[in-house]
Amino acid sequence: MLAGTPDDKRDPVRREFPRHHEGKTMTTTNEIAEKIATEHGLTKVQSKAVVEAVFAAVTAAATSGAETSIPGFGKFKVKDTPEREARNPATGATIKVPAAKKLSFAPAKALKDALNG
Repeated sequence: MLAGTPDDKRDPVRREFPRHHEGKTMTTTNEIAEKIATEHGLTKVQSKAVVEAVFAAVTAAATSGAETSIPGFGKFKVKDTPEREARNPATGATIKVPAAKKLSFAPAKALKDALNG
């Protein structure tokens, strides 16, 4: 690893802002669980179990190909991407990109309104 790269643990910027991206603070599962615990009188362990159970349910639905809808938040949906040809930008060689599944998210109107209003 080269010194001064973003992966370098000695990088002073990385040490000073470990969870920031483009000036925005990321929220972790633990922080979500802590907020739920505070607002609903649960322990942090209980609320983290609830958060992880929600993520597990969304994951289980996605792996089975089902759509997950959370009213007021949005929908998670599995989409198939077909095999396609692409070019390696360094060499110009044509390569085949295999078919894959991806998880897409469509925010609900209430979430869009909260972001833009």
